[in-house]
Amino acid sequence: MRYAQGGGLTAERRAFRERLRQEAAERFACGDEVAVIAHDLRVTVRSVQRWHRAWAEGGVPALASKGPASLPVLSDELFAVLERELDMGPLAHGWPDQTWTLSRIRTLIGRRFHKSYTVQGVAALLKRHGWSCQVPARRAVERDEQAVAGWVKGTWPRVE
Repeated sequence: MRYAQGGGLTAERRAFRERLRQEAAERFACGDEVAVIAHDLRVTVRSVQRWHRAWAEGGVPALASKGPASLPVLSDELFAVLERELDMGPLAHGWPDQTWTLSRIRTLIGRRFHKSYTVQGVAALLKRHGWSCQVPARRAVERDEQAVAGWVKGTWPRVE
């Protein structure tokens, strides 16, 4: 994942970054130093150097955002198909239990769509579509503490 806050920039953040590049272009035209611009805009010198090079080669239009670095491997339509496959459960796809793991979902994507993802890529894909990791927050309501204590005291020593 490229950014820690969810895999990309919000529309507001993209607009903010666009304004920074435009302001840097105005400062380039005035002849300000790269280091001064970087300090004033609170960005790295390396970013301003990259912007300056683009501005020198193509002017202000060269600083416009070019959109996301890559498009998702699975389109929204294919993700809807994946959701239907996941709803069928792991047993329907040949796994011995009812647990979906990232590596199993990765395998399912490869089998069903002939597309390759990393485990981290599957996690990002699911998060981008509103899925989350489901981990029990507390013990099951059905758990019988007396039965567990009896098993630990009576059965476990015999098994050992």
